[in-house]
Amino acid sequence: MNFDGKKYITRIAKMLRLLLNSALVVLGIVLAYCLAKEVIYIFLMIVANGHHDYYALIQEILVFFLYFEFISLVVKYFESDYHFPLDYFIYIGITAVIRIIITNHGSPVNSLILSGAIVVLLVALVIVKRNNLDDNK
Repeated sequence: MNFDGKKYITRIAKMLRLLLNSALVVLGIVLAYCLAKEVIYIFLMIVANGHHDYYALIQEILVFFLYFEFISLVVKYFESDYHFPLDYFIYIGITAVIRIIITNHGSPVNSLILSGAIVVLLVALVIVKRNNLDDNK
């Protein structure tokens, strides 16, 4: 009886990839459900509410975009041969920081620091995009 370790490692890797892919499909479905709930909530907020709390509305729209970006990330994972593209994480980070700035707009120093974080994320995005262009040549 010959023990082939590489064969077992390959089998374990395939099983773990199947587990990961299944979990991501379930997560995608849950995120799609949350996205649909967010659309309904935004619609009800606009139509049913008599008050005009624009900060709350913008916050909910940004939450919608966070769900949307995470669903896009899961889709892109399957389209790009089981790899998470870095630029999608940067988009999610930018949206999350913008949401924090809008919801916690009390301290100008914090807003300035968070704005600096957005600039850093944008620089990182430019670097990632430039490297992707160089790789495609």
